[in-house]
Amino acid sequence: MNYPRQYLDQTVATGSREKEGLRQRVIHEFIQFLGIFLYLGFFFCAVTTYRMLLLNDFRDSYINYAFSVINALVVAKVILIGEYTHLGKRLEDKPLLASSIYKAFLFGLLTFAFHLVEEAIKGVLHGEGAASAFLDIHITDLLARTIVVFCTFIPLFGFREVRRVLGESRFNALFFVARATEKIDPVGMGAGCGTRSSRGQ
Repeated sequence: MNYPRQYLDQTVATGSREKEGLRQRVIHEFIQFLGIFLYLGFFFCAVTTYRMLLLNDFRDSYINYAFSVINALVVAKVILIGEYTHLGKRLEDKPLLASSIYKAFLFGLLTFAFHLVEEAIKGVLHGEGAASAFLDIHITDLLARTIVVFCTFIPLFGFREVRRVLGESRFNALFFVARATEKIDPVGMGAGCGTRSSRGQ
């Protein structure tokens, strides 16, 4: 079957636009993922360092940092997936502070679950059984780390909520594009002062 050349050209052009749109979406999602990962990775590693210094325990420093990076990777991906599945959307019509704290709480619980699994895996690596590894987990330590993580999530979701309301282009323009400041005309100020002074006389 022979198709008209115009139809074939239109089909090729449509396919090219779809491929370009897909490529742009992939790049956009990767940038979003990278930004969240760097933010979380920095704070997770900082919390890990603080914990090792506080307990004076540096036995598994490489493993601890590796888990911090892995947690950052996993939680960053889960945050993006959660946003696509509308996780935490129920308070988006409320003030931004409320929705930010609500999302920080939800993903803080998720991070707590990841930390439980992390501690259990560490116990298994030290030769303990799975059941005893869970029993040896320091819940108070995990709760303390989760509270710190929750506090770091609040500004993260605060900025993301502001971006959601303003729109991504306007948000990026406000935070990442230099803006010219208004210049005060010294001549105009002088003229105004002169007028006021003359009236005072």
